[in-house]
Amino acid sequence: MIINKAEFLVPSDRVDKTRWAVVACDQFTSQREYWEKLAKEVNGAPSTLSLIYPEVYLKDGDKEERINSIRSAMKKYESDGTLKPVNGVILVDRTISDGRHRTGLVAALDLEEYEFTPVNNARVKATERTVEERLPARIEVREGATLECSHVMLLTQIGGYIEEQLEKAKAVAPLYDFGLNMNGGRLTGYLVEDCDGLLEKLEELTKKESEKVRYAVGDGNHSLATAKRCWENIKLSLSEEEKKTHPARFATVEVVDIFDRSLNFEPIHRVLFGADERVVEYLAANCGGSAQVKAEYKGKTYYIPVRKNTSDAIADLQSAMDAYLAEHKEAGIDYVHGDGYVAEIAAKNDAVAIYMPTVEKDTLFDYVARRGVLPRKSFSMGNAEDKRYYYETKKIK
Repeated sequence: MIINKAEFLVPSDRVDKTRWAVVACDQFTSQREYWEKLAKEVNGAPSTLSLIYPEVYLKDGDKEERINSIRSAMKKYESDGTLKPVNGVILVDRTISDGRHRTGLVAALDLEEYEFTPVNNARVKATERTVEERLPARIEVREGATLECSHVMLLTQIGGYIEEQLEKAKAVAPLYDFGLNMNGGRLTGYLVEDCDGLLEKLEELTKKESEKVRYAVGDGNHSLATAKRCWENIKLSLSEEEKKTHPARFATVEVVDIFDRSLNFEPIHRVLFGADERVVEYLAANCGGSAQVKAEYKGKTYYIPVRKNTSDAIADLQSAMDAYLAEHKEAGIDYVHGDGYVAEIAAKNDAVAIYMPTVEKDTLFDYVARRGVLPRKSFSMGNAEDKRYYYETKKIK
C-alpha cells in the first residue's frame, strides 16, 4: 500500500506540548529573530527544536556541532522517557492562525512509491524541482539519525473522506490537544489503532480518482527527497525480505485533501540580494506576456510582463532569475512567504522584492501528471505560521 500505519513516538504526558512542537525548518530563513525568540520560548525544554536544523543557520559554520547535538538529543529522548510509542494512524484537526480548521491523516508513506525526478511514472510525485544544494545538510542529519520528525504534507483529491473519519474519531478522547507556539494556532490529534479498513478505503478512493498521480507533495518536498535518497542508499545492503519492513523505507507524512476548505495556495516571493533595478530590467527583457507581476526596490514599484498562465509565468521568472544569478555572482536569492515579510526583508537589506503569482490548486494534479515538477518554490500552502508543526517522530533505524 502507498499509505501505511506505523509505530510513532510522541511526547509523553510529562512533556510541555506547546514547547515540544515547532514550525518547519525551512520557514523564516531570513528572519533569525524568529528562531531566537522561539529558542527563548522553548528555554531548554524537550522540543523538536532540538531535533531539526533550521535553515536560517546553514551558513553559520557550526554544522558539525549542530548535527552532533541533534543526534544526541534523539538518543536522549528515546532513552529518558520523553517519548512514548503509539501504533496506527493519527487524524489531525489543525486550527490555523485565522481560526479555520485543516484536516489531515498522519501515516507512513512507502518511499518505493515516490519519486522526485521530473520524468517518472511514480504514483506519488514531487511538485517542485529539487534544489540539490539544499540536500547535503539534510542528508547528513538523516544518515546519522535514529528518528525522523516530519513537516511533509501530501496532497490528494478524494472529497471529504479524511474529514469524515476525523468526525468519527472524535468519539474518543484525543491523543493530544494543545496550543501551538509563535502564533501557530492549535493542534488536536486522534489515534486510530484499528485502521486497516480506513487505509484500504483510502487506497481505493485514490485509485478511482487517478490511475496516474495518486498523491502530490504539497509541502516538504526537499525533506521527502532527502528520505528517498537515504533509503536508496540503505537498501543496497539489504536482502529482499529486509527491504520490505526496514523503517527507513517509510516516511512520516500528513495526508491532506487538496480541496480542504482551509487550504489556500499562496505564492512564494523572491528577494534578490546584492541586486538593484537592473535585475528588474533583466527580468522584463527575458519574460513577457499579457499579465504582470510587481517588483519593489528602495520604495519604487516596477512591473514585469509575464504569461497569463501562472505555472508558465513562474517557470519563466525563475529561469530568468537563475540566469541573472549565474551572470552576477555577487547576487543571492531567498524565498519568502507573505507580502509583508518580503517587503520588510527587501527594505532592510536594500534588496529587490519580486512578488510571484499564485498557482491555481485545481490544476496542480493535471500539471504534474502532464509536465512533471514545477520550478522550485512555486507555491506555499498558507502562511509560514500555518505550516505543519513537527510533533510525531518515528524510528528510521
